[in-house]
Amino acid sequence: MNIPKLPAPFATFLLRIPLSVMFLQQGLSKFPVTETSAESFGLPYIVWWFVAYGEVGSAVGLIVGGIFGIMFTKGFVSELADLLTRFSGITMTCVVTGIIWLMMPNNLMDVILNDYLHLSLYVGGLYFALRGNTKYGF
Repeated sequence: MNIPKLPAPFATFLLRIPLSVMFLQQGLSKFPVTETSAESFGLPYIVWWFVAYGEVGSAVGLIVGGIFGIMFTKGFVSELADLLTRFSGITMTCVVTGIIWLMMPNNLMDVILNDYLHLSLYVGGLYFALRGNTKYGF
């Protein structure tokens, strides 16, 4: 049986959706960004501001980068979409790294074995940071 395969740009776009939804939800839950909310997590206001806007921005950037990567296969816009995807992935990994540090785990194995949610978000962001947009295989 010959089952047709979905082109890589569309298939990887499906990975973007839950990752972006999680980051968007977490980012929007921090609004309005206030000093009080930052202090409740023991963070300076500027760090809290970057976390909130970083989560929202990376979620939107990952979706927009994917859409433009599908629409534009070559040229400047295609390269810009790839950079947007990579930057969004880097931002996601930075945010999740900060979250893991704030949890103060005893060791790395605690994170790997017990914190599947943050580990999954980290690996998802890392994938897009390292891979960028997939191209059509002509």
